[in-house]
Amino acid sequence: MSGSNIARASLLLVSLSLAGSAMAAPAPSPFAAMAGSWSGSGVLNTSDGQREQLRCRASYDVAGSGTELRLNLRCASQSYNFDLASEAEYRGGAISGSWTETSRNASGTLSGRAIGDHIEAAARGDNVSANLSLTTRGGRQTVSIRPQGTNVTAVSLELGRR
Repeated sequence: MSGSNIARASLLLVSLSLAGSAMAAPAPSPFAAMAGSWSGSGVLNTSDGQREQLRCRASYDVAGSGTELRLNLRCASQSYNFDLASEAEYRGGAISGSWTETSRNASGTLSGRAIGDHIEAAARGDNVSANLSLTTRGGRQTVSIRPQGTNVTAVSLELGRR
Protein backbone atom coordinates (compact mmCIF):
# COMPACT_ATOMS: atom_id res chain seq x y z
CA MET A 1 0.00 0.00 0.00
CA SER A 2 1.45 3.39 -0.96
CA GLY A 3 1.99 6.20 1.53
CA SER A 4 -0.97 8.21 0.19
CA ASN A 5 -3.29 5.19 0.40
CA ILE A 6 -2.20 4.57 4.00
CA ALA A 7 -2.86 8.22 4.81
CA ARG A 8 -6.35 8.04 3.20
CA ALA A 9 -7.15 4.80 5.04
CA SER A 10 -5.98 6.33 8.34
CA LEU A 11 -8.05 9.46 7.73
CA LEU A 12 -11.11 7.33 6.95
CA LEU A 13 -10.66 5.27 10.15
CA VAL A 14 -10.27 8.43 12.26
CA SER A 15 -13.37 9.95 10.65
CA LEU A 16 -15.42 6.81 11.27
CA SER A 17 -14.33 6.53 14.90
CA LEU A 18 -15.14 10.22 15.53
CA ALA A 19 -18.56 9.77 13.93
CA GLY A 20 -19.14 6.70 16.08
CA SER A 21 -18.16 8.62 19.20
CA ALA A 22 -20.57 11.41 18.34
CA MET A 23 -23.42 8.93 17.80
CA ALA A 24 -22.68 7.18 21.09
CA ALA A 25 -22.66 10.43 23.09
CA PRO A 26 -25.65 10.76 25.42
CA ALA A 27 -28.45 13.09 24.36
CA PRO A 28 -28.34 16.47 26.11
CA SER A 29 -30.76 16.91 28.98
CA PRO A 30 -33.95 18.85 28.17
CA PHE A 31 -33.85 20.36 31.67
CA ALA A 32 -31.15 22.94 30.87
CA ALA A 33 -33.50 24.89 28.57
CA MET A 34 -36.13 25.00 31.31
CA ALA A 35 -34.02 26.63 34.03
CA GLY A 36 -35.39 29.82 35.54
CA SER A 37 -38.72 31.51 36.22
CA TRP A 38 -41.72 31.32 33.92
CA SER A 39 -45.25 32.73 33.97
CA GLY A 40 -48.30 32.64 31.77
CA SER A 41 -51.87 31.57 31.39
CA GLY A 42 -53.96 28.66 30.31
CA VAL A 43 -57.28 26.89 30.43
CA LEU A 44 -58.63 24.29 32.84
CA ASN A 45 -61.47 22.03 31.60
CA THR A 46 -63.78 20.07 33.90
CA SER A 47 -65.92 16.96 33.43
CA ASP A 48 -69.12 19.05 33.57
CA GLY A 49 -68.01 21.09 30.54
CA GLN A 50 -66.78 24.17 32.40
CA ARG A 51 -63.69 26.09 31.24
CA GLU A 52 -61.75 28.39 33.49
CA GLN A 53 -58.85 30.68 32.73
CA LEU A 54 -55.68 29.97 34.73
CA ARG A 55 -52.74 32.17 35.70
CA CYS A 56 -49.53 30.31 36.51
CA ARG A 57 -45.99 30.81 37.74
CA ALA A 58 -43.28 28.17 37.49
CA SER A 59 -39.76 27.94 38.81
CA TYR A 60 -37.30 25.36 37.50
CA ASP A 61 -34.06 24.79 39.42
CA VAL A 62 -31.61 22.71 37.39
CA ALA A 63 -28.53 21.01 38.88
CA GLY A 64 -26.23 18.06 38.28
CA SER A 65 -24.96 19.26 34.88
CA GLY A 66 -28.56 19.62 33.74
CA THR A 67 -29.69 16.14 34.79
CA GLU A 68 -31.60 17.10 37.95
CA LEU A 69 -34.70 19.29 38.07
CA ARG A 70 -36.75 20.76 40.90
CA LEU A 71 -40.07 22.28 39.80
CA ASN A 72 -42.51 24.51 41.66
CA LEU A 73 -45.70 25.32 39.75
CA ARG A 74 -48.55 27.43 41.14
CA CYS A 75 -51.75 28.03 39.20
CA ALA A 76 -55.04 29.67 40.10
CA SER A 77 -58.42 30.13 38.44
CA GLN A 78 -61.74 31.37 39.75
CA SER A 79 -62.51 27.99 41.39
CA TYR A 80 -59.21 26.10 41.47
CA ASN A 81 -55.76 26.52 42.97
CA PHE A 82 -52.96 24.04 42.70
CA ASP A 83 -49.44 24.04 44.04
CA LEU A 84 -47.29 21.36 42.46
CA ALA A 85 -43.73 20.48 43.41
CA SER A 86 -41.64 17.88 41.65
CA GLU A 87 -38.12 16.51 41.62
CA ALA A 88 -36.94 14.68 38.52
CA GLU A 89 -33.81 13.12 37.11
CA TYR A 90 -32.83 12.67 33.45
CA ARG A 91 -30.72 9.67 32.40
CA GLY A 92 -30.25 8.56 28.81
CA GLY A 93 -33.61 9.80 27.57
CA ALA A 94 -35.56 8.56 30.60
CA ILE A 95 -37.08 10.81 33.26
CA SER A 96 -38.00 9.63 36.74
CA GLY A 97 -38.91 11.35 39.97
CA SER A 98 -41.61 12.26 42.45
CA TRP A 99 -44.28 14.93 42.82
CA THR A 100 -46.55 16.46 45.49
CA GLU A 101 -49.61 18.66 45.20
CA THR A 102 -50.11 20.38 48.56
CA SER A 103 -53.61 21.85 48.15
CA ARG A 104 -55.06 18.34 47.64
CA ASN A 105 -52.54 16.46 49.79
CA ALA A 106 -51.60 14.22 46.85
CA SER A 107 -48.25 12.74 45.87
CA GLY A 108 -46.73 10.07 43.69
CA THR A 109 -44.13 9.10 41.14
CA LEU A 110 -43.15 10.54 37.79
CA SER A 111 -41.76 8.64 34.79
CA GLY A 112 -41.36 9.43 31.14
CA ARG A 113 -39.14 10.11 28.14
CA ALA A 114 -37.52 13.17 26.63
CA ILE A 115 -36.64 13.65 22.99
CA GLY A 116 -35.00 16.95 22.13
CA ASP A 117 -37.10 19.79 23.55
CA HIS A 118 -40.16 17.61 24.22
CA ILE A 119 -41.06 15.62 27.35
CA GLU A 120 -43.83 13.04 27.68
CA ALA A 121 -44.42 11.79 31.22
CA ALA A 122 -46.92 10.08 33.50
CA ALA A 123 -47.58 11.16 37.07
CA ARG A 124 -49.07 8.41 39.24
CA GLY A 125 -50.46 8.64 42.74
CA ASP A 126 -52.90 6.82 45.04
CA ASN A 127 -56.00 8.84 44.08
CA VAL A 128 -55.00 10.75 40.99
CA SER A 129 -52.84 10.30 37.93
CA ALA A 130 -52.08 12.41 34.88
CA ASN A 131 -50.32 12.32 31.54
CA LEU A 132 -48.06 15.30 30.89
CA SER A 133 -46.63 16.79 27.73
CA LEU A 134 -44.16 19.67 27.86
CA THR A 135 -42.25 21.44 25.09
CA THR A 136 -39.68 24.19 25.65
CA ARG A 137 -38.49 26.27 22.69
CA GLY A 138 -36.44 29.32 23.50
CA GLY A 139 -38.41 31.54 25.86
CA ARG A 140 -41.75 29.74 25.29
CA GLN A 141 -43.13 26.65 26.93
CA THR A 142 -46.34 24.71 26.32
CA VAL A 143 -47.70 22.32 28.92
CA SER A 144 -50.59 19.88 28.58
CA ILE A 145 -51.87 17.90 31.57
CA ARG A 146 -54.55 15.20 31.25
CA PRO A 147 -55.61 14.12 34.76
CA GLN A 148 -57.57 10.98 35.60
CA GLY A 149 -59.47 10.40 38.85
CA THR A 150 -60.61 14.01 39.26
CA ASN A 151 -63.26 16.33 37.83
CA VAL A 152 -60.50 18.27 36.02
CA THR A 153 -60.14 16.68 32.59
CA ALA A 154 -57.46 18.85 30.99
CA VAL A 155 -55.09 21.71 31.69
CA SER A 156 -53.31 23.58 28.88
CA LEU A 157 -50.69 26.23 29.64
CA GLU A 158 -48.57 28.67 27.64
CA LEU A 159 -45.66 30.01 29.66
CA GLY A 160 -42.97 32.56 28.89
CA ARG A 161 -39.60 33.08 30.52
CA ARG A 162 -39.66 35.96 33.03
